[in-house]
Amino acid sequence: MNANTNANATKRYLPWVVATTLFMEQLDSTVVNTAIPAMAASLQVTPLSLKAVVTSYILSLAVSIPISGWMADRFGARRVFMTAIAVFTIASVLCGLAVNSPMLVAARLLQGFGAAMMMPVGRLTIVRTFPKSELLAAMNFVIIPALIGPLLGPTIGGLVVYWLTWRDIFFINVPVGLVAIYLAHRYMPDYREENTRPLDFIGFVLFGTGVALLSWLLEVFGEHTLDVTSASVLFLLSIVLLGAYGWHAKDAPFPLLRLALFKVRTFRVSVLGGFVTRIGVGGLPFLLPLLYQLGLGLPAWQSGLLMMPSAAAAMGMKVISARVLGRFGYRQVLTVNTLLIGLTISLFAFVKEGTPMYVIVAISLCLGFFNSLQFSSMNTIAYADLEGADSSMASTMASSMQQLSMSFGLAAGSLVTSWFLGDLPQSNRVALTSALHHAFITLAVLTVLSSFTFWTLRKTDGESISHAKRPAEQSGD
Repeated sequence: MNANTNANATKRYLPWVVATTLFMEQLDSTVVNTAIPAMAASLQVTPLSLKAVVTSYILSLAVSIPISGWMADRFGARRVFMTAIAVFTIASVLCGLAVNSPMLVAARLLQGFGAAMMMPVGRLTIVRTFPKSELLAAMNFVIIPALIGPLLGPTIGGLVVYWLTWRDIFFINVPVGLVAIYLAHRYMPDYREENTRPLDFIGFVLFGTGVALLSWLLEVFGEHTLDVTSASVLFLLSIVLLGAYGWHAKDAPFPLLRLALFKVRTFRVSVLGGFVTRIGVGGLPFLLPLLYQLGLGLPAWQSGLLMMPSAAAAMGMKVISARVLGRFGYRQVLTVNTLLIGLTISLFAFVKEGTPMYVIVAISLCLGFFNSLQFSSMNTIAYADLEGADSSMASTMASSMQQLSMSFGLAAGSLVTSWFLGDLPQSNRVALTSALHHAFITLAVLTVLSSFTFWTLRKTDGESISHAKRPAEQSGD
């Protein structure tokens, strides 16, 4: 009886633990952008020189994610997860105490390492704790922070910097981190493998270096800090390194990322199809504030508020997504919903000065609604046909691809906008608005094209998840 009570408590509180840490991570990764000018003034450096504050975090995240699954198998999921939260929290304090930009960048590198352990390990515990019949309800709960964090980040960052100081952005993580550590210690199961596979060090060097270089290029692309020749050579080098990893992984007995999992159709479609979809969606947190502030001339706080309807709609979709998937199935939902996301993104191309505010709010509501259904569907069907022993590797691979796709999305949005803006200044509101409209259309087309990937699913794919009875009461919903 006591075992059943503990199991029920774990199922009730575990989604809260993972959701809390995911929200803290997602919020932190976006809130910093708003504070860059204030940081630069405080540290007496130029804002452009603090670009490393953002890129260092992403680089550390991209490099560290691939070893998260191995660490969880080797040292236990609970221990790794709690250590990751502690590292992230301590690094947040160091960021807030930084007296110069090098110290701030070093602290952000440490913060990225902690975040890299939290995201895949948290998802891994959800997959291993909940049977497939309950996985959709649990994932629906956990995925909300991933949707609302990037949307609320600019708003919260602007308010904190306005009312307090930029250092308080990082100190906010301290109480959240302490509560998360306590809850993880009490309610997170300590999954681990009895026979841990050895770490693929060669693969880690090849893949980590390739991903780090590619992520860095995507961050600086379009800022004219690199000439075309240098950027092309570095891009080619990153592709060669990633290709070398693929060649190495074929014959390695214990590869860092087991590419053979892509032979499982549902996992392949979820990760690769989701990769393209996230490129389209990933550019919006960058483009929408530009449209609202520079294109429409709205103040920063009002621009931030316009990002919130998407978050509200995302939370609302959680209530009905299981019923929608149970009624129509994964193939039909993912194919049609991807088209709807593309259509919604394209509607932002018609938003201009004078557009009624209720129209913008309506578009934002639709975007959050469809995005929530999309991410819940993609994140759950990835595990529909995988065995429990593969869940650790699958979580690591999915997280790595998601991180890359979001970087691609930001780069794509920035590149297309810069391309259509040309040599005109950003102060030219008409030209900038037109360039942003072209960027929305480009991302919309890219999103629509990704729907063809989901059409390769079979009608019965994912039925072990979507057609199960919903034990929402057990999942902490």
